[in-house]
Amino acid sequence: MSEQKGPLDGVRVVDLTAVVMGPYCTQIMADMGADVVKVEPPTGDNARYISVGPAPGMSGVFVNVNRGKRSVVLDLTTDEGAAALRALIEGADVFIHSMRARAIAKLGFAYDEVAAINQTIVYTNCYGYSRRGPEADRPAYDDVIQAQSGLAAVQKLLTGETTYVGTIVADKVAGLTALYATMMALFHRERTGDGQEVEVSMFETMASFMLVEHANGAMFSPPLGPAIYPRTVAPNRKPYPTKDGHVAVLIYNDKHWNAFVDSVRPAWIGEYGEAFSKLEQRAKQIDVMYGLIAQTLLERTTAEWLELFRELEIPAAPIQTPDELFDDPHLNAVGLFETVDTKHGPVRFPGVPTWFSRTPGRVAGPAPELGADTAEVLAEVDSLSERQFGAVVDGLGSPPHVSLPRVGP
Repeated sequence: MSEQKGPLDGVRVVDLTAVVMGPYCTQIMADMGADVVKVEPPTGDNARYISVGPAPGMSGVFVNVNRGKRSVVLDLTTDEGAAALRALIEGADVFIHSMRARAIAKLGFAYDEVAAINQTIVYTNCYGYSRRGPEADRPAYDDVIQAQSGLAAVQKLLTGETTYVGTIVADKVAGLTALYATMMALFHRERTGDGQEVEVSMFETMASFMLVEHANGAMFSPPLGPAIYPRTVAPNRKPYPTKDGHVAVLIYNDKHWNAFVDSVRPAWIGEYGEAFSKLEQRAKQIDVMYGLIAQTLLERTTAEWLELFRELEIPAAPIQTPDELFDDPHLNAVGLFETVDTKHGPVRFPGVPTWFSRTPGRVAGPAPELGADTAEVLAEVDSLSERQFGAVVDGLGSPPHVSLPRVGP
């Protein structure tokens, strides 16, 4: 029986992205079977150097979001490097980059120039801000976008301090958005044969993401309230202290509320009557409800509450650190983690969180050393002459005496 292949098997991606937004998008493509050719400058993707790792240029962040890709080093400011990239584009399905618009245009690889080489290509731009607005070509990082999109301000409403959340949420949400946008364009191409240009920007993505629930009353004309969803910024919305720790629980809808009250606080039925009987009433005084629950949960241990909530089918969980996720029984039971042998030793990756009955994805393999696949990838390109091939690999100091299994005339 042949090995099952992911749903993107046969798709070739030319990836000029760096750091996290774009690489996270293309990492998922690689896990789903795509051949992702990561084109890096001679200095490499900056993410190679931003955290701990087993070797120089192999930081943990880089290794995770670039697993299973092939690294090709090209100096696109040279004629040889640009010619090699054009040759790669000829056989690609997707071209994706995270440079600012003027930078990619200066190199000669804006959409019109790439489409002239391959008219059916899906060309995805990953920007900080859309080219269509006044902030076009401004640099952007996750912290800046968290602030500008309203996330830092919402954190102040919740915690009393203007702060960032403890994850690079803007990068990752924008990366996922770039993924689904690219997949939609590929789906359109499968139906029509037409390629197209796609633009995904961090600011617009996070503004849309934040306003899913926070647009709320501000969407209507005239406005029915501010752009905020009260439940998520209630001061008492936080993990509840228990007798020996903390527990996360949301006793929210009528079924869960009634189950909790009947089991733990039946006196509340007479004490509060209609004030808390329905979700609509509780939503209007959500922080009062959170406060009542907080006082009650101090009476038992975390384990006791978790046992009761499981019995009552109320959503609840313990507080876990990122380290503890690697030992989580459920995550290990479903096989989320995959160990891959690399030249630096085994790496335990957090793997593919989705499941397909016919075309499952899997961790595509180890992350590449800088330029490790330059010779192999360029040797696969029929339109690249032996002279051009030699100019690229020799100029980058690649190992000598590389064999050429297939080259153009």
